Amino acid sequence: MAEEKKMVEQITDMEVDFAQWYTDVCVRAGLIAYSSVKGCMIIKPLGYAIWENIQAELDRRFKATGVENVYMPMFIPESLLQREKDHVEGFAPEVAWVTRGGLEDLQEKLCVRPTSETLFCDFYKDEIQSHRDLPKVYNQWCSVVRWEKTTRPFLRSREFLWQEGHTAHATEEEAEERTILMLNTYASFLEEFLAIPVIKGQKTDKEKFAGAKATYTVEALMHDGKALQSGTSHNFGDGFARAFGIQYSDKDNKLQYVHQTSWGVTTRMIGAMIMVHGDNRGLVIPPAAAPTQVIIVPIQQRKEGVLAKAQELAAALSGFRVKVDDSDKSPGWKFNECEMRGVPLRVEIGPRDIEAGTCVLVRRDTGEKKTVELSALVQTVGEELAAMQREMLERARKHLAAHTYEATDYETFKKTIEEKPGFVKAMWCGDQACEDRIKADVAATSRCMPFEQEHIADTCVCCGKPAKKLVYWGRAY
Repeated sequence: MAEEKKMVEQITDMEVDFAQWYTDVCVRAGLIAYSSVKGCMIIKPLGYAIWENIQAELDRRFKATGVENVYMPMFIPESLLQREKDHVEGFAPEVAWVTRGGLEDLQEKLCVRPTSETLFCDFYKDEIQSHRDLPKVYNQWCSVVRWEKTTRPFLRSREFLWQEGHTAHATEEEAEERTILMLNTYASFLEEFLAIPVIKGQKTDKEKFAGAKATYTVEALMHDGKALQSGTSHNFGDGFARAFGIQYSDKDNKLQYVHQTSWGVTTRMIGAMIMVHGDNRGLVIPPAAAPTQVIIVPIQQRKEGVLAKAQELAAALSGFRVKVDDSDKSPGWKFNECEMRGVPLRVEIGPRDIEAGTCVLVRRDTGEKKTVELSALVQTVGEELAAMQREMLERARKHLAAHTYEATDYETFKKTIEEKPGFVKAMWCGDQACEDRIKADVAATSRCMPFEQEHIADTCVCCGKPAKKLVYWGRAY
């Protein structure tokens, strides 16, 4: 019992130190290990299995909208990166450079990709000649490098995994339609697969992607009341096309510039899942994303027939992702371990259960235990997993609603930001000077201008000038 208690005590309570709780969960639950390369992490089997599930489901949803996967080189020549001024200025502080190849200095420095807009543009300028070549709806799954000063597992590391979509279209309308389609794809995925509710909206010019005409975002709220940008979709207009000379002949044989989009999500979504659903016992993984949905723990497994019955139940539950923990650890240790690792359902089966024709079913999210007839186990497991997925989203929605506030004057706004972690809805005049002042005064940023606009005041919360947009503000990761 002492060892089992010690296992849980390795996780700092989130109410004591949320940042340390998060790091403890990442490490103790076996998601990551620290690398000898500063700022980079090793994603362990559980963490990578979650990412594989995310990747598979997103890839399926992408392809349903006509997306095709490609792969671009990881190196970008300096001259290519310099072709789009705003873009290179936005990434310059985070770029890692390769200056030597083998024993020789390179004639031209190579950037290790922080993103691949320039590579796709260089490719598209030769690939696209006619309107018949459009649209190009490509995506790649890869890693990128950004030389971050402060790192944190999954949320911000110097190398991370992601997908980046890059599309080219004949018209501005088609590009805008694709930009919004992909944002909506992210929003539905986050809610349906990871049980994370989001606010959809547009970034201000200050916060938009370098070189973009418009950036759209899905913003999620973590358990500690901080926001997390969980996915972005960018409309580039024809800015990159003009910089790289990407033109096509239209139906009238006239040359036109293409309109482009880019959109991406990263392993940061795993961090969001941890911080939205986790508790002081560790991970709570939504069933849809869980690498193991059901774990069977045999009690007194050395007794005749117990392990065989556990394997029999696993075979019956083969329609789910199921495992039998037949290790030589104590049942109490196994319970704590699978709770820490976030397995949605635990099935306990021992000699008395076998005799009674029952087992014990335990939900990870609520801790609820119930005795289930073995004949009804498959149906009950399906029902419980569906209920858990649904109820996790409902709880997260309630948390989001309970931590979203309104402010119509600056003193109330500042007091709310300081004392009530969460989103604050407030009107804005559209002037970046107000964004800068708010960030300087209370360390909050504009998260997005929601698509579903409300009018809660006539004037800007900061300066008192006529308001143009309602904005969600908050402190963020």
